[in-house]
Amino acid sequence: MTLTQVSSWKSFGGTLSVHDHESGLLGCTMRFAVYVPPQAKDGPVPVLWYLSGLTCTWANVMEKGGIQEHAARHGLMIIAPDTSPRGEDVPNDEAYDLGQGAGFYLTATQDPWAKNYKMDPYITDELPDLIAANFPAADMSRQGIFGHSMGGHGALTLHLKHPDTYKSCSAFSPITSPARVPWGEKAFTAYLGAPSIAWEQYDATELVKERPSKALLLIDTGTADNFLEPQLKPEIFIKACEKDGQRLDYRLREGYGHDYYFIATFMDEHIAHHAKALKA
Repeated sequence: MTLTQVSSWKSFGGTLSVHDHESGLLGCTMRFAVYVPPQAKDGPVPVLWYLSGLTCTWANVMEKGGIQEHAARHGLMIIAPDTSPRGEDVPNDEAYDLGQGAGFYLTATQDPWAKNYKMDPYITDELPDLIAANFPAADMSRQGIFGHSMGGHGALTLHLKHPDTYKSCSAFSPITSPARVPWGEKAFTAYLGAPSIAWEQYDATELVKERPSKALLLIDTGTADNFLEPQLKPEIFIKACEKDGQRLDYRLREGYGHDYYFIATFMDEHIAHHAKALKA
């Protein structure tokens, strides 16, 4: 599995690098970023995956999230994948919330999406194999996952499905019940077809009813988030966690929105949350 390095910078004593590779699973060239902290020179370090939201790429969190400083302090490697398959031959849609940039971290079963849109096994299998083969400092026995908005949805669902792989989980402004909100209804109908049990397998609220994890989930959402009521609806997920025994620290942050000013403000607390769990 060959990587092509696109760029590299020294940052907070570590290294941020961007790489391309040919994905046999997705049938296209994929790009991702890796931050290797300074502690990696002394041996393997825990791995923390960050999944971005609609329209985003690896660049959003690495350029605007302030993540490297905190990862360097706690000694965590950060992996930032893309949010969908990309390329001229990959199906797309003119809308921002479907197609390229909007993979929803699922495996599509409907045409024309099914050939390329297989983002959950890309995140859980293909890309981790690539990381393990090319970054010897990555301790794949200690992995956590978090994300923003659509990426928060991805982080929660992948953690709940793979709690032994992703030992820690958090999210900023996640879509916690996509089967019940316009973003999710649109994407799920296109990618998965009519409402069915397949929808439930990509809905954190439904998953937590079936299989609550032992981890403490940390979630931050801003009270001034324009998407809070129409798309996020945190109260549905909070009630499900309370009923089914999922430990949850869900914090509503007064006056914050759905943006990277908000994410950067509380990034240190999320990195500390993962460091505590992964270094226990």
